[in-house]
Amino acid sequence: MMDYRFLASSALSFSRALTGVLLVTLLAACSDNDGDSSNDGSGDDNFDANPFQELVDQGVTRYLGVYTPMNSEVVGDETIHRFSASDGPICLRGGEYAMSTRDAGSEDLVIFLQGGGGCWDTLCAATETASPNIPAVGILSRELPGNPVANWNLAYLPYCDGGVFASDVDYDFDGNGIIEPGGSDRYHRGIRNLSAALDVTARTFPAPRRILLTGISGGGFGTIFALPLVRTLYPGVPIELVNDSGVAVGRPNEPEFFRHLLSYWNALDTFLPPSCPDCIAADGHGTSIHSWGLDRDENLRLSLLSYKQDSTIANFFFEVPGPVWEPELIRKMAEVEASHPDRVRSLIADGNSHTLLLSSTALEVDGITVLDWVTAMLGDSPEWTSRLD
Repeated sequence: MMDYRFLASSALSFSRALTGVLLVTLLAACSDNDGDSSNDGSGDDNFDANPFQELVDQGVTRYLGVYTPMNSEVVGDETIHRFSASDGPICLRGGEYAMSTRDAGSEDLVIFLQGGGGCWDTLCAATETASPNIPAVGILSRELPGNPVANWNLAYLPYCDGGVFASDVDYDFDGNGIIEPGGSDRYHRGIRNLSAALDVTARTFPAPRRILLTGISGGGFGTIFALPLVRTLYPGVPIELVNDSGVAVGRPNEPEFFRHLLSYWNALDTFLPPSCPDCIAADGHGTSIHSWGLDRDENLRLSLLSYKQDSTIANFFFEVPGPVWEPELIRKMAEVEASHPDRVRSLIADGNSHTLLLSSTALEVDGITVLDWVTAMLGDSPEWTSRLD
């Protein structure tokens, strides 16, 4: 990692603040208040150097600048931002979406995407409400000894769309001809929730020196879809991405599974770039999307965390036995690292538990705790090496 000195970061901060403000203002000016934005960035010089321009052209930024919170309330050291349930950002059953920010006066920013299951046509086991209060656990705790981001600014994004922050479709699931809240109908509004929350983040923290973009489980998958939006809002800012238990290892030799999920959530044409024909590969996995992003964004580094036989992802959601999933996970993580050996590392813990950043920061993997490993990444330490129990 580069050595961020005060004078250099001050000059960069001013430039990025101006860029961020202009970008958010432009997006708001180019959008409709009803959510039908044609805001794809085409023709705007601010997007010319966007490493994810291909996705911008496919509409990934269409909801940036569209929604604003109906109110923002300070509660302790957090500010809770709530969106109207009659507007675009909505949870799975029609409830309001809300997120939080915490201003610690830092030059650095954490963007954390919470997890909470998944929901599609054949399986629905997902969080249906957004709890914006920041849990004081793991790397989100300001009291955790040795936490490298305890005093960073924080944007906390709850998860409640059932579609890993990528979805954009509503379903009349009970078949009565009306999509309405409170019943079995579904509002898969992940990209709207994500975009609205990231707009709040960019307005609150317009000029961070660097960003830790991270999430667990569904939020780990969500970091894949959040990356092009974060990069659009923060051009040139170094992004450290830590994906915990959403690394896109799927069903071996069943590429139609991931394609079906993205199609069901109306996310396939938005997030699958034509220049990455193997982003859902014949072997059934989506891990090439990591290498594709690293190819394009030189200011991106990546950490991939998982348990070897994660029973929540492998067994429950993907219906893959742990012993079958484990060698696939190890092989695909090695492939991603080999594609960019200077900017990718993986941490693979023994067992079949699920997620590490909030519940298992003291767990040791090959001689280092999860917390110390993340600290090593952020501190550019030689201890940031791939580890496998």
